[in-house]
This record gives sequence, C-alpha cells and structure tokens, in this order.
Amino acid sequence: MAGVVVVGAQWGDEGKGKIVDWLCNRADVVVRFQGGHNAGHTLVVGNVTYKLALLPSGVVQGKLSIIGNGVVVDPWALVSEIEKITAQGVKISADKLVLSDQAALILPFHRDLDAAREEKAGDASIGTTKRGIGPAYEDKVGRRAIRVADLADPDSIAWKIERLTAHHNALRRGLDLPEIDVVALKKELAEIAPKVLPYAQPAWRVLNAAFEDSKRVLFEGAQGMLLDVDHGTYPFVTSSNVAAGQASAGSGVGPRKISYVLGLVKAYTTRVGAGPFPTELHDDNGKRLGEVGHEFGTNTGRARRCGWFDSVLVRQSIALSGIDGIALTKLDVLDGFKEIRICTGYRIGDKVFDYLPASLRDQEAVTPIYESLEGWNSTTRGVRSSKDLPANAIKYIRRIEELIGCPAAIVSTSPERDDIILMRDPFKA
Repeated sequence: MAGVVVVGAQWGDEGKGKIVDWLCNRADVVVRFQGGHNAGHTLVVGNVTYKLALLPSGVVQGKLSIIGNGVVVDPWALVSEIEKITAQGVKISADKLVLSDQAALILPFHRDLDAAREEKAGDASIGTTKRGIGPAYEDKVGRRAIRVADLADPDSIAWKIERLTAHHNALRRGLDLPEIDVVALKKELAEIAPKVLPYAQPAWRVLNAAFEDSKRVLFEGAQGMLLDVDHGTYPFVTSSNVAAGQASAGSGVGPRKISYVLGLVKAYTTRVGAGPFPTELHDDNGKRLGEVGHEFGTNTGRARRCGWFDSVLVRQSIALSGIDGIALTKLDVLDGFKEIRICTGYRIGDKVFDYLPASLRDQEAVTPIYESLEGWNSTTRGVRSSKDLPANAIKYIRRIEELIGCPAAIVSTSPERDDIILMRDPFKA
C-alpha cells in the first residue's frame, strides 16, 4: 500500500501536470483533493497536448480518477472539459471517473460575485481567476452550498437556493448586480444534473476500498504551498488549503494512508497575479526566464512573473507539508546562464530572516540575500541520467538540496513526459 501526495512547493505552475502524468505509470488511482478549475495542468504525450483543470491527470492514461470532496466543482466546466478530452480520443466513463457526491458546486452567481469584487477592489484586487472559486468555498464554510448529491434532489435544491439567495442578493445589490433569477438557476441545474450525476459516488468509500485492495494512490495537488489560504502570502492566496495534510481531509482517508510527500519545485521561481515576490526580476534575466520557460498560465494565459530560486520559501513549504523529496523541474530553462543566483535569506532593515514573515508589510519590505553559482554552457534538455548532466548543473542541484534540507527525488529536463532523471521512486520510498 502506498499513498503519494504531490504538492507544489512554490506559487504553483511548477510542472505538476507532467510529473503526475509520469507517476501515473506507477499508480492505480489518481485523486484531486482541493481547488477547482482555476488550476490548469498541461500534459504532453507524444505530439498531443492535453490541458486539464478539474479532471485528475490519471484520466489520460485510463486510471481510476477521483475528484474528492475538497474540490469545488463547476459542473458546466466539468462537462465541457470531459467533452474536450473525449474529442482528443480519451475515453471518460463512470467506472473510471468518480466525482464525490459531497463536493460543493460553483454556480453562475459565484462567478459574477468573484468578478464584481475584483473590479470594485481596483488597486486592492488580489488577482483571482474570477471563476467563482472563493465565493463557492465561502458558501461551503457558511453551510449554504449546493453539493453534487443535491442535483438528484430537487426539493433539497429549492430549500438551499432560498438560503443562497437570502445571502447573495444582499451582496449583489451592494455590487450593482441584478438579483439571482431563481427560475433560470433551477432550470440550469436540472439540465446539467443528468450529465454530472452518472459520475457521482461516495468517493471516500471508493478510495478506502482501493487502499484495502493494496492499490497505489497518487494525490494530485493544485496550486502551490505559497498560495495556501493559511500558510501562503495572505491575502494573495487561493481559497483552499494546499498543504499535503489536505489530501486526507479533501478525499476522505486517514492521514496514515499517506506514505510519501513529493514537493514540486521549479529550478527558478514564478508567480501569477499580485502579491509579494522577493526574488522577482525586472531585468533581461527575468525576461529570458519567461520566454525560454514559456511562462504563461495554462487556463488564464496570463504571463507569469519570474525570478531566481528562493530557498527560504521552499524550505518553509517543506516544513509545512512534511515533504520527503522534491521533483526539480525546468532545469533546462537555466541552460546558458553565465551566473545563476539563489536566495538564501532575507533582510528587513537591519534584521536577517530565514523565513517569510506573516505580515504583508514585512513581506513587501523583504530584500533577498543572494549567493551566486557559475552556470553551464552545455544543455541539460532531454537528459535522462544524472551522469550526463553538466558538472555545474549537478552542483546547482546539490546546493539547492543543502539549502532546503531535502533531497531531489526527480529532476525534469524538458516538457516531454519521459525526460526525467529518477533518483528515488516515491512509490518505493
């Protein structure tokens, strides 16, 4: 029995799609346990590129794929994604895709509210994807949410819509939005229900049965630790817990089922949207990282901010998620740099910090402390054995391991699925 959790250790976009897809060869079940369709994963298989948002990466390989109770689900986005992937030749069936009947739904008025709030906030906006993720989680915590199981119960939906409209119409009036059209909403839900319900099951039962049957389970995290609603750069965060511990609560299995936590770490640092970013580069190096790394959001298309590797933040993520080993991705993007810098600490005024303080003011006042390493002229792209890496690339990896206090289990050297250096198999650790 093995339960491997994959979490991003930076601000997301660390290359989880490829790594999870590659690990699927060793797994029997793949589980999404938090977030929504705001987090995109890109898989490149041969000449075909798959762009996933809600669907676990295991669907491409025909693995049992579970969308857990910790995910907020836009049913229209889910159906659209299923149709798109089906058109690419991937078969999606109810025996291979399980949707937790406890998952809360993202409804059209959640998207309206998300967008209106961001627009009204002006310079104080936090850069959400405007897909209704946050408002849906608010309703879940506020015990107003409509859940997947409710789609089979019109009476339950009618009662819950009353609770929702009592809350949301007051908000909408304050934001100059029209009140919710209850008749239209009920009709939309009635139309989408038969397209979603065939996948609905008590996902926790399916997952626990898989563990009892000694299946290998891969928990696929979305976003990154620095976007965790508790431990990230608040308030510039996502609306869910990204930490590895959420894999248990967000899927319905006990924490002892988790045997290994793999942290995804890009060989440099990127961030989408607003918020603190200590090592952000505004020079030619930053531009080069963005261009060579093709740093644009999978779902949003937004350009990512780029900077040097920040060992302080990664070390913090490792502690918060109990990460056992890292998967270092996009090493090839650093090919050809004469000098590569690593942030080893922060300075705020005359004080030195080995962690990122919680105060937003302190986070914005941080000055990174760097050390420099010599780059390498030869290419790492496509390398599949550590002995074929340039000496300075090996030194760079080793220095990162020293600074973050965690070994590299996997090194990725291109977007291609098999361009991987395996140093330690998470399923055999």
